[in-house]
Amino acid sequence: MVQKAKILLVDDRPENLLALEAILSALDQTLVRASSGEEALKALLTDDFAVILLDVQMPGMDGFETAAHIKRRERTRDIPIIFLTAINHGPHHTFRGYAAGAVDYISKPFDPWVLRAKVSVFVELYMKNCQLREQAALLRLQLEGGGKGAVGGGKEAAGLLAELSARLAAVEEQAEALSKQLDDESADAAAVATAAHLERKLTGLRRALDALEPGTGGAPPVHSEN
Repeated sequence: MVQKAKILLVDDRPENLLALEAILSALDQTLVRASSGEEALKALLTDDFAVILLDVQMPGMDGFETAAHIKRRERTRDIPIIFLTAINHGPHHTFRGYAAGAVDYISKPFDPWVLRAKVSVFVELYMKNCQLREQAALLRLQLEGGGKGAVGGGKEAAGLLAELSARLAAVEEQAEALSKQLDDESADAAAVATAAHLERKLTGLRRALDALEPGTGGAPPVHSEN
């Protein structure tokens, strides 16, 4: 059974959290509430999240400060952050969101379908990342335990490696198509930032998978650089 991804919702207003849950419930993932930046940081200490929806205007620690803490932590710095704000102070305010490490910046009221579609992209990427990491660990065990002098074990490991490479290639093809679309259209900064984040993740996965090839000396952890 495939484990559900966790999505962190951060907002100081209960009605906003309820609205986000209603919009994202169709994704059938685990939604975790946090009513402050401090509460969000506590949740991130113990759980892994596919994406964070972070309100900008909060009393005490605001969204920008919360994001800065998230990006400083090794454990959480690669988690995508989507900023949500009820006000728009113009390009400078939006740029501050991207500078804080956000992959997207959405003004309220937002289109529920658009928000759900954007979140689903990061959920899918997170799930694929988890699957590839688990399969890479299994392959590593097969290479270490059954690969020495075992023809059958070597063939099974090679087959799994080929399957992993094919799955990753399919995701890379989708990312390439997205990049071409952004080149052809007048894409906004949010779309460009999202595409760049996807490319970094895929590059990290491909490097880890290539390291599993015979003669490379083992596999590093599957993660991406920021």
